[in-house]
Amino acid sequence: MADDLAAAVRAYEVARAAVTDAQVEADRIVAAAKTDVVAARARLAGAIVAAARSGMRQVDIVRATGYTRERVRQILRAGGVEAD
Repeated sequence: MADDLAAAVRAYEVARAAVTDAQVEADRIVAAAKTDVVAARARLAGAIVAAARSGMRQVDIVRATGYTRERVRQILRAGGVEAD
């Protein structure tokens, strides 16, 4: 009887520790993914500015990116490009 209780306590402690470990790993994965989003957003902004400088029309940039016209204008202004 006491052995069953001790085994159940150990199993419970292991299960709780596994949840804590999983949460730490999940937090690390989410943080890495957020960093990737920031980098991808910066790359996209650079590509938008480059496309506009090479003559691509704002309407085509909007279609390609899914961004609103205002968001494209903001990116272009920040990149030193006059928006259409």
